[in-house]
Amino acid sequence: MNVFVIAEIGINHNGDLKITKKLIDAAAAAGANAVKFQKRTLELVYTKEELDKYRESPWGTTNRQQKEGLEFGKKEYDRIDQYCKDAGIEWFASAWDLESQDFLSQYDLRYNKIASALLTYRELIEMVAKEGKHTFISTGMSTMDEIGVVVEIFRGHNCSFELMHCNSTYPMKNEDANLRVMNTLGEAFGCDIGYSGHETGRIVSTVAAALGASSIERHITLDRSMYGSDQAASLEVGEFARLVEDIRTVEIAMGTNEKFVHESEIPIKKKLRKY
Repeated sequence: MNVFVIAEIGINHNGDLKITKKLIDAAAAAGANAVKFQKRTLELVYTKEELDKYRESPWGTTNRQQKEGLEFGKKEYDRIDQYCKDAGIEWFASAWDLESQDFLSQYDLRYNKIASALLTYRELIEMVAKEGKHTFISTGMSTMDEIGVVVEIFRGHNCSFELMHCNSTYPMKNEDANLRVMNTLGEAFGCDIGYSGHETGRIVSTVAAALGASSIERHITLDRSMYGSDQAASLEVGEFARLVEDIRTVEIAMGTNEKFVHESEIPIKKKLRKY
């Protein structure tokens, strides 16, 4: 089974379509299967008090100005939709509220995503499951019982899904990866298990692929020193491309469960086997 590789652009575009297009091009060139964004209706996700708090950013001095600067609307997503079609790569997004999920439904997207932070948002989970699109469900910050509720909802709506093991720290320390939980999730829920990583390097994600991850999601950026809360947990373009190459190498190297003499070994066997 091929690993489905997701390049998480998220908000690393910093509200700039030029940056967005460069990241889409980089993800497509690297061989990723899809790019992912995040969609929020600010007034539904944040309180007025939170939005009015002081925060310096390239867009002003309040949380509202910062978040408005990072948020794309229909004009931008129309262009993203066409650009991804031209680039030959899928795109989808994690909605952080019901209005945003409804917004995304106007596009012919093949996938949905439940962010770890929204895993207990029952109304959103129901809405996404009813759409019937294959959904990637991140499980950071979540208990087995909380995950079980979501699995039950998706199966109740006969909606295909896969769970994604995740640690929701940005960036994540390698020792916090706890990749063996992938097996625990697979045994408990009998479904495909992917990995959504927030570490700084490639090795943890590569090992996740070797452990049988059905999907790997990593943030991508042009430069980790750029403005943004997700940049530190992201891979720059060249490193993301090397990760995809690592994953594809792992897929080939894992082979099958069958023990046999490879055709390439036969001449060596004839030469070296004397007894």
